[in-house]
Amino acid sequence: MFELDEQTQMVATMVRQWCQTQLAPKIPVLEAGTEQPFDLMKKMAKQFGFDTMLGASVKKRIARLRSGEADDSDRQLAKGIGSPMMMHVVVKELSRVSPGFAMGFGVSMGLVGGAIVAKGTADQIEKWGLPVATLQQIGSWCLTEPDAGSDAFGSMRTTATPNEAGGYILKGSKTFITNGPGADVFLVYAKIDRGEPDPGVATFIVERGMQGVSVGPPFKKMGMRDSPTSEVFFDDVHLGAEHLLGGKEKGRGGRSDTKDSLGSERSGIPAMAWGIIERCYDQSLQYVRDRKQFGRPIGAFQAVQLHIADLYLKLRTVESVVYRTAWMQQHGKKDMAFVNASKAMCAQYAVEAAMTAVQLHGGYGYMEELGIEKLARDAKLLELGAGTTDINLLAAARQLIGVSHDA
Repeated sequence: MFELDEQTQMVATMVRQWCQTQLAPKIPVLEAGTEQPFDLMKKMAKQFGFDTMLGASVKKRIARLRSGEADDSDRQLAKGIGSPMMMHVVVKELSRVSPGFAMGFGVSMGLVGGAIVAKGTADQIEKWGLPVATLQQIGSWCLTEPDAGSDAFGSMRTTATPNEAGGYILKGSKTFITNGPGADVFLVYAKIDRGEPDPGVATFIVERGMQGVSVGPPFKKMGMRDSPTSEVFFDDVHLGAEHLLGGKEKGRGGRSDTKDSLGSERSGIPAMAWGIIERCYDQSLQYVRDRKQFGRPIGAFQAVQLHIADLYLKLRTVESVVYRTAWMQQHGKKDMAFVNASKAMCAQYAVEAAMTAVQLHGGYGYMEELGIEKLARDAKLLELGAGTTDINLLAAARQLIGVSHDA
């Protein structure tokens, strides 16, 4: 269970080489915002055959849906490129160099493409799910609003009002939207406005270029600067019934679909943390062996040794979480308390590991050239996105105790 198979090891090696030769040289322009990462994502998908392998898997699901034979066994995108562990390893390798690139990649292919493939009709999967899941197009997942962060449902103001034509009029705005500046397809969560006191939440597929859809400029951020993020506005966007994900409203049950997507997003955070911590450990271990002060390597000092041991412990702990997460996904096991709690822990460990690495490298760690300061800036978002650490831990506790919650 705690060892990669030969195929996954081979993929990890190829992705690491690609990151070194294709991704790493692009970091300065991606961080500066003079280039966006989306063409590079598409190039990566083609180079590694993700588009072909995932495309075959998605097309098979479309055919099964149309024949009435589809079931839960063919809903997971990861089955199209091997085991779930393989996808986690890809995210880990990307995160060693650019957690922001890994996040944009995962949001488009996994969150948006995965949700449409899992929840959509055959026509929706064919039109939107297939191109997004294979990175022919870029997807954005639109839940957070200016006044609706941790209280995603209670404070949601974006509404979809049914019209006489059987469709909806979408109105509202979303913020902190990953891939927003370059997305072709937006997966938008909105309350169904029929004047009811406790409206249900539904998911809509919205396309760039539709009248009333606009995107704000990229935010200037502390970290994840190579992941373009923006506001997205919906000003009386007229949507046909075919834009309602799954083709039917589910009332309050629609919130369960949103929580499924949140669970999927949170399940991907440990792999990102794994990549960050592994890079910090590898680079720090080499540095304390090579760097000499007072006539000997700084790794000879006990204080430094304790830091290295702490990094190693964090690395192996997070690695174990990813293995268990992949095993759960492979076997269809659900344990949201584990997903929420482990996401919180891994995010904290990534931040702590990055700051430890900066400290071990001293002034050099504070400089851009080594890439450690970037990982420290990027890691912080793991404690904020996909639910803050406090919200993740509260959700886990309430699931364990058995009290209701809405996070």
